[in-house]
Amino acid sequence: MKFRKWDTAAPNPAAASVLRKAGYPSLLALVLSARGVGSVAEAEAALAQESRLSISPLLMKDMDRAVERIQRAIHDGETVAVFGDYDVDGITSTVLLTDYLQSRGVHCLRHIPRRIEDGYGLSSEAVGHLREQGASLMISVDCGITGNEEVAYANSIGLDVVITDHHECKETLPDAVAVVDPHRPDCPYPFKYLAGVGVALKLVMALGGDDHADELFARYCTLAAIGTIADVMRMEGENRTIVSRGLDALPSTDFPGVHALCQEVGLWGKPVSSMQIGFILAPRINAAGRMGQVNLAVDLLECRDPARAEELAKALCALNRERQTVEQEIFTDAERQIEQLPPDQRHALVLSSVDWNQGVVGIVASRLTEKYGCPTFMIQFRDDVGKGSCRTCGGFNLFTALESCSDLLEGFGGHALAAGFTIRKENLSAFRERVNACVKQRLGAEPCGASLHIDAVLTSPGDATLEQVDALDRLAPYGTGNPRPVFALMGAVAESVQSVGQGRHMKFRIVRGRGAMRFDGIFFSATEEECGIREHMRVDAAFYLQPNTFRGTTSLQLQILDIRPSLCASRGEQESLDLLNRLTDGDRLHPHEIQRLNASREQFADCWRALERLFRVAEADTEIEIDTLPCLRELAEDMGGCESFLRAALALAVFEERGLIRVTEHGDSMTIAMLPRQGKVSLNACPYLARLKTDRE
Repeated sequence: MKFRKWDTAAPNPAAASVLRKAGYPSLLALVLSARGVGSVAEAEAALAQESRLSISPLLMKDMDRAVERIQRAIHDGETVAVFGDYDVDGITSTVLLTDYLQSRGVHCLRHIPRRIEDGYGLSSEAVGHLREQGASLMISVDCGITGNEEVAYANSIGLDVVITDHHECKETLPDAVAVVDPHRPDCPYPFKYLAGVGVALKLVMALGGDDHADELFARYCTLAAIGTIADVMRMEGENRTIVSRGLDALPSTDFPGVHALCQEVGLWGKPVSSMQIGFILAPRINAAGRMGQVNLAVDLLECRDPARAEELAKALCALNRERQTVEQEIFTDAERQIEQLPPDQRHALVLSSVDWNQGVVGIVASRLTEKYGCPTFMIQFRDDVGKGSCRTCGGFNLFTALESCSDLLEGFGGHALAAGFTIRKENLSAFRERVNACVKQRLGAEPCGASLHIDAVLTSPGDATLEQVDALDRLAPYGTGNPRPVFALMGAVAESVQSVGQGRHMKFRIVRGRGAMRFDGIFFSATEEECGIREHMRVDAAFYLQPNTFRGTTSLQLQILDIRPSLCASRGEQESLDLLNRLTDGDRLHPHEIQRLNASREQFADCWRALERLFRVAEADTEIEIDTLPCLRELAEDMGGCESFLRAALALAVFEERGLIRVTEHGDSMTIAMLPRQGKVSLNACPYLARLKTDRE
C-alpha cells in the first residue's frame, strides 16, 4: 500500500439519479454527486467554462496606483526593472510582464535571483545593482510582499517600487508605491487564489485597459496557465478560466519557446492536459532555477527564433535529467536520516546536510511528505547558516507554523503548502522540537497526508467505458480543489501481475464482477516488492480511468494509484466469519458446520508459526497492527487445506481465549499483542474446541 488510509466519499444515489435523468453520463453524475452537486443547476455551474476574465483588475487594492506609476514610466521613457522569482510561476510572470512592457517600447531590465547564491525574494544588493543600471522603477512579480527592508533601501536610492505578489502578507506591508496582492487584508478583490503570474496578467490587462483586455488575455493565457498549474493553485474561479483558455491556446501561442519545449518532450500535436503541464513541462522549466541556470528557462520562453528555441529546449531537458539524478541522491540520503529519527521526531521531518543541492531540496521534501504523510523541512547548511524548503499536506499551514517559530529563524516566506526559511545551525535542535510539537498539537498522531481520497467505488464495472471516461473531461482542467476523479474496485482479483519497465513499474490484469469484467492497469513507480500483490490475490485497487492507445487500438486502462490486499470479505469469507461468531456465541451448529471447523493440531501449529513470522517481518516484539482480512488470508495460506480461512480465524479466537494473544479490533484492522505466559498452554481446554469435540461425539 502507498497510502495508509483510503478515504471514500459518501455516495449520494439520489443526487446521482437526478443528474442521470437529466442526461448526465453515469460516471460524471457519480463524481458530481459525490462532490456535493445535487441539482442540475449546480452541475451546470460546476462544469461551466468561462472564456474571459470578467472581474476588473482595478478591484485589487493599489492596482490603480500601480497602473498610474507604470504608465508614467512608459510615457517618460524610463528604464524599468522586472524582479522575478526562480520557480515556474516567477519565470512565467517575468516573461509575461517583460514582453508586454517591451511591446510598449519600454527599455526593460530583468532580474531573477540565483536560488543557491541569492536565495528567495528581494535583496538590497540586487536592488542597488538595478539602480546603477539606470532603472528608476522596479516591479516585482511573484515576490516582494515581505521585502520591507529592501523596499526601504530602494526608496533611499531613488528607485520606485511596485510590488505584485500572491503570497501571504506579514502584519506590516512594504512602503512601496503600490502593493498589489489579493491576500492583503484590505484587498476587496473577490478571488484570492491567483498565482503570481495571474496577478501579473491582471496588471497587464489593467495597463491595456478594457479595450485591449481580451486581446492581452489571449496572448498571455498560455504562459499564465503554465505558471498557475506549476504553483499548484486552486483550480476554480479565474484560475479555471486561465488554465482552460491557456491549454486551448497552447498550439497557437505566440511564444516559440513553448512550442519547442512541447516538441522536445513529445507533446506537440497532441491534446495537452493540466496534468501533463504539471508533470512534464513544469519540472523542466523548474529545473533551470533548481540547478542554478534560471536564465536558460527565461531565455527559452522569451526566444523569438524557432531554431534557437529548439537548442534551448534540448539544453533544458538535459539539465532536467541531471536534476533527477541529484534529486534521487538527496532522497536516498534523507531516508537514511529518517530511519535514525526517534518516534517523537517523526510528526514533522526536519532534515539537514551540508552536501545537498539547495535548489533541489524542495522537490525532495514534496516526495518525502507524500511518502511519509507528514510535513517535511529540508535544510542545506553552508557554514553555520542553513536555507530550508518545506512542504506539507492538507491540514497543516506552513506559513503559520514558521510564524510561530520566527524567533528561531533568520527569515521566512511562502504560503500554506510550501515555504522557505533561513536558520542558524545553533537553532536547529530547538526548531525540530517546536515544529514536531506544533504538528502533534494541531493534527494529533494521525499523519496529515496519509489518506487517498476516492470519489466513488465502481459497483457496476460495466459502466466504465471509453465514452463514459470521455465525458469526465468536462470536469477538467484538474488541480487543487478540483482533482482528477479517483475510482476504486473493491474485492477484485489480480488475474495477472507483471513487472515492467526494467522493474520500475507494475502491470496488472484485474477481474471484477459476476460478468468477469477485465481491466488492464499500470502502477507507475511501484516495484513488485513494494506492491506485495501476487497472482489470484483478492485486491482493492484505486485508480484514474484513462484511454490507452496501442498499435492503433484504444482501450480503457486503469492508472493505478494504490493497490492492496482486499479489505472486503468475499461471500465465502463472510459466511466463515458468521459461522465462527455463532460458535463463540454458543449457537447451535449443524453437523456439516462442525466438520468445517474441524482443525487439526498441526494446523494450529502452522498458524502460530505464521503469526510469529508476521511479527518478525514487522520487526515487532510484542504488538503489531494489521489489516484483518489480509492477515487471515495470509495465515490461511500457511495452514493449507480446505476451509483454511475459517480455521485461521478459529485459531486466532482460540489463541486469544487461551491468553496467548490479545486482539483489539478497530474498523478494518486489528492490533495483535503477544502476551507473556508461564508453562505449557493446552489448546484443547478452550471451550470452543471442547464444544466442537462434544458436538462431534
